[in-house]
Amino acid sequence: MVRKDDFDHSVPLPPGIDCTAIRRAIEYMEKELSDLVEIFHEQSNVFSALVGIFGVRALNAVSCYEKHRNIDTAQQRFPDLRRRGSGSIPSANESLESKGSKRPWAIQSHYDHPGWYIVWRYLVDPTESLEQGKQVILWRVDVVFLQKTDWKYEKSKAGETGGGRTHTFGVKKPSEILRGKAVYVRKDVVVRNSKPIPRNGD
Repeated sequence: MVRKDDFDHSVPLPPGIDCTAIRRAIEYMEKELSDLVEIFHEQSNVFSALVGIFGVRALNAVSCYEKHRNIDTAQQRFPDLRRRGSGSIPSANESLESKGSKRPWAIQSHYDHPGWYIVWRYLVDPTESLEQGKQVILWRVDVVFLQKTDWKYEKSKAGETGGGRTHTFGVKKPSEILRGKAVYVRKDVVVRNSKPIPRNGD
């Protein structure tokens, strides 16, 4: 259950977005993603991408932000969402990128664009120990405005011998940058050994 007292209303949000929109997005995402949990067990990185995609879908429906109408931009470039009425090239302050992550701090992207980022931190709970009927829980939602200087280039480890991944950008010192940026945190989840787990006794 998404509890209102798990929200921090002092966290700065993109213009036009409020905690009500984020709460409604969380409720929609947890319901829909719980039906797709088998994908997590097959390929967790693909599932993280789905979390970000469902975040776009949810905010498009419940907020003043809409999915970019240019399909190429929406799927391959920045931003995922723009504030309605902001034009085909929105300013950084009216651009919003949606990310899903099972890790408590990291933020990665294929681009280093300035703008707003919303990171849906999730855990998979096959025993439904947190909530009956929900195998996917969004336990924290970070919202942060990032400048180009906040990103660092992470070189690809792929080569002629195979293996590795494509190059990405990662946020420098993410735990510092994200301090005070969690608009939503479930109190029945704790981080231990860099992994979110249900709090003992709850």
